[in-house]
Amino acid sequence: MASPNQQYHGATFKPHKHFAANSPFFFKKTNLYTLALLLFLCTFSYLFGVWRHEGGGGVLSVNKSAATATTNTIVSIPCNPSKATTAATRGGKPLDFSSHHKADDLDFTLTSEVKSYPSCNVNFSEYTPCEDAKRSLRFKRRQLIFRERHCPEKHEILKCRIPAPHGYKNPFKWPASRDFAWYNNVPHKHLTVEKARQNWIRFAGDRFRFPGGGTMFPNGADAYIDDIGRLINLKDGSIRTAIDTGCGVASWGAYLLSRNILTMSFAPRDTHEAQVQFALERGVPALIGVLASKRLPYPSRAFDMAHCSRCLIPWAESGGQYLIEVDRVLRPGGYWVLSGPPINWKKYWKGWERTKDDLNDEQMKIEAVAKSLCWRKFVEKGDIAIWQKPINHLNCKVNRKITQNPPFCPALDPEKAWYTNMETCLTHLPEVSNKEDVAGGELLKWPERLNAVPPRISRGTLEGITAETFQKDTALWNRRVSYYKAVNNQLEQAGRYRNILDMNAYLGGFAAALTEDPLWVMNVVPIQAKVNTLGVIYERGLIGTYQDWCEAMSTYPRTYDLIHADSVFSLYDGRCEMEDVLLEMDRILRPEGSVIFRDDVDMLVKIKKISDELNWDSQIVDHEDGPHQREKLLFAIKTYWTAPAEGRHESTTSS
Repeated sequence: MASPNQQYHGATFKPHKHFAANSPFFFKKTNLYTLALLLFLCTFSYLFGVWRHEGGGGVLSVNKSAATATTNTIVSIPCNPSKATTAATRGGKPLDFSSHHKADDLDFTLTSEVKSYPSCNVNFSEYTPCEDAKRSLRFKRRQLIFRERHCPEKHEILKCRIPAPHGYKNPFKWPASRDFAWYNNVPHKHLTVEKARQNWIRFAGDRFRFPGGGTMFPNGADAYIDDIGRLINLKDGSIRTAIDTGCGVASWGAYLLSRNILTMSFAPRDTHEAQVQFALERGVPALIGVLASKRLPYPSRAFDMAHCSRCLIPWAESGGQYLIEVDRVLRPGGYWVLSGPPINWKKYWKGWERTKDDLNDEQMKIEAVAKSLCWRKFVEKGDIAIWQKPINHLNCKVNRKITQNPPFCPALDPEKAWYTNMETCLTHLPEVSNKEDVAGGELLKWPERLNAVPPRISRGTLEGITAETFQKDTALWNRRVSYYKAVNNQLEQAGRYRNILDMNAYLGGFAAALTEDPLWVMNVVPIQAKVNTLGVIYERGLIGTYQDWCEAMSTYPRTYDLIHADSVFSLYDGRCEMEDVLLEMDRILRPEGSVIFRDDVDMLVKIKKISDELNWDSQIVDHEDGPHQREKLLFAIKTYWTAPAEGRHESTTSS
């Protein structure tokens, strides 16, 4: 179509009125010339079009073919999940993940050329990019800074697929996985020797056995938790979320699950070889992490209970900043449980190879820091001591008029916790008017708190999110998860998926819809999200972490059985390379693990083109509301393959 400013000539030519009236012969002559010119142009255009249609146009005919293929692809996509559902549910056959939405038929101008992604060397089978032992040597050892996240530069990022060790098997199903793991999956016997007396882990034949012991509970985590339960109530649902600092192989968190308490366990990647990897192999929530110079990647007021059992963290040092950080993430009225040095030092001082004065001095310092945080000593009995955080800061503010150590933090966002430096100041609790009020709002007991409107929403502290928003989101995800289960019937098989990751969790609706199943979900709120909703997720009794998906996650390869990615690639479009995010997903996904992508159809076509090169089987499926929605779903399965056996050069692969 011509632009409005373009001037036409020929038949539309209109001479000046005065000139036309006095020169009729010239007007007729001009019209004849115009008609002749039009006839010539039309004939030329027709002949040129025929010439192009016959294939005389070289490159033009290639573009025409590509355009035709693109049109055919879009029109003929058999995105009909109802047929796949019928086959899966009625015929008992597995979902057909063969490619029907052919990204390679699209016009080559839509996406860049797809690379191939070979297997990395077997030496990288346990590679954790942001906790790499060699890279850590570049950083200070003071305050264990070298144990923190230090991610590779862009030119250092691997462009290959991390192999599983040869002989890798699918983990035991829960609850058997709590007690057993295959040796070939985590081929490290170091802890079986180092922690033999403490009953952490045993090796027998082709597997490890986890008796449930720990440094301070050699008789088992169950008995130890019962001891804690005699001091505080672990059964009434008031304690739902917990954090275990220096978790070992996470036996404390593993045995709390039977009491409906969900624990975030973390430990550094250090000389205690593969301790977090063992936890994840057991089907227990865990991350690589350390209390050093940065805040933990969790919001304020997240956990009902914090725990340290001989975790070797110097709680009273550095101005008490580690205990101050525990205070930030501990909910008003929450508990801090400590066992091991220096608790009960009169009994154990010889075995700990320390003097009585040294241990007594350490305990007095811890008591002083706890008191400065306005905590009260709840109980100390035997090997266990428990402190409780106040439900508000009314009395604490009165005390601050007398002593300013530590002072209240200035206007620093208590929710900000991604590469955020720790502070030696006390995090403000939300204001209250009465001494009996719980700062930030009182939570219901579990399981009622799961679907109750979280206080952060009911109090209007999250911009644009209301009670109605929350209720609609909950209903929406119940419907969506039902649809997921209809398309992929393995989601309904108890034990098929245990460790699940939601890469863009928003209000935690996806995880909430799965709480009746024997699994757990790590809810991630990307730091680029418009609203920081991780605090809401914790108020629902769920767990999660912050993450920037332009970087690797603080976890081992083969952590998750299923990954859910809702609009992740639209969020990160233009921020980092799509292939790097997909390679990270491939790293942390187990062989034969599944992925559910939810995004715009154009984005899914690009994702599928790369995932095909990752050797994933996948299929694009219609939105739950039907084929006319631009948002679609891509269901994918990572095929089984491992590093070759020693002496071989090819990978072992199988669908």
